[in-house]
Amino acid sequence: MSNLRFAAEKERRVALVTGGARGIGGATAVRIAEEGRDVVIADVLAEEGMETVEKIEALGQEAMFVETDVTDESAVQTCVAQAVERFGRLDILVCCAGILGWEKPFFEQPVAQFDKVMRINVYGVYHFHQTAIPHMLAGGWGRCVTITSGARNGSPNQVPYSVSKGAVYSFIGALGNAYCKDGVFVNGVEPGRALTEMVVPRFSPEHVASPPGQAMGRYSDPEEVAEVIEFLCSERNTYTSGSVWSVKGGRG
Repeated sequence: MSNLRFAAEKERRVALVTGGARGIGGATAVRIAEEGRDVVIADVLAEEGMETVEKIEALGQEAMFVETDVTDESAVQTCVAQAVERFGRLDILVCCAGILGWEKPFFEQPVAQFDKVMRINVYGVYHFHQTAIPHMLAGGWGRCVTITSGARNGSPNQVPYSVSKGAVYSFIGALGNAYCKDGVFVNGVEPGRALTEMVVPRFSPEHVASPPGQAMGRYSDPEEVAEVIEFLCSERNTYTSGSVWSVKGGRG
């Protein structure tokens, strides 16, 4: 990093990870902690969230769990306020909280299901960025990363999910150009299928072991996705904002 003339000094920064109890969010929270960051876990899964906190504390970092419904703007504001009250700063935001919703044809997807998916996958991202970024601007440095999906290109049996991830993709592009001159970068990561609770139960063991059509011949571990997220959240990222990085094990 010594040759990166625009790199900030590495500090014991504070990260907030939504959906950080497990899956890609949990792996990301631990990976960021390995780089000397303190971490706030925002999730509705209290037991698993506390398990992630314990993993981070075992690394010698501070961590806290805040039970948070990302669809509730006041709950999001409370979560960020608690993080800043405890640590005195907020430097990194990673939005991993999300749901797949129903996998059914369009005419079997009621408006209530569309609304639920959008509130978690889009409104949750909106609320957290709007609440967290002012703290980053005040500190002159910030990194935000959100998970999107290739389903944004259109998945017939996942219309609400597809629309939500298309919205997130546009959101990343818009905010990525808004504050980068002020030192706050907003990016996204688009995994293929990672071996998480969202993916594994949907397929047979044979499919998971050797997924058809997957160029690399396997799905990713959450830790492999977390590695890319950690870079985008680091001081080593000096010139990437408004982009979505593909972590799919091949093209497409």
